[in-house]
Amino acid sequence: MSHEIDVIIEDDRWADLDRLAQIAVPAALTGAGLSGDFEVAIMGCDDARIAALNADFRGKPKPTNVLSWPSEERNPDTAPDDPELGDIAISFDTCAREAAEQGKPFDAHVIHLLAHATLHLLGHDHIRDADAERMEALEVQILAGLGFPDPYSSDKK
Repeated sequence: MSHEIDVIIEDDRWADLDRLAQIAVPAALTGAGLSGDFEVAIMGCDDARIAALNADFRGKPKPTNVLSWPSEERNPDTAPDDPELGDIAISFDTCAREAAEQGKPFDAHVIHLLAHATLHLLGHDHIRDADAERMEALEVQILAGLGFPDPYSSDKK
């Protein structure tokens, strides 16, 4: 079993992104019950770049923390035979701001967001409340396995 994680750095502040991705992506795949060979591309960028991507792909011209695009070729019926999961973009500015606002270590927040985005590549979503609860529970389990606390414990809902 191998995971190819291609990290593209567009913002030099992401000097440690490859290390964080090598922790988060395999943990998310394992946590989701997958084994085998998988490929993911991750771009570390800034708020300006992610805002442009958010506008282009979601019609929301504002920065966000992380975006994901599942592979268009990936068919849930043939998923085990298709190793390409998709692409992720993550903004340094938003991640740093959120980590500071939430009193969380930057690395822990980034690992959570990368695991979250990886689950999106696998078809998980949080549009409906029941799906959000399942996805959050899986994220909590994945992060606990890495020794991180519940990332939602301080959320105000």
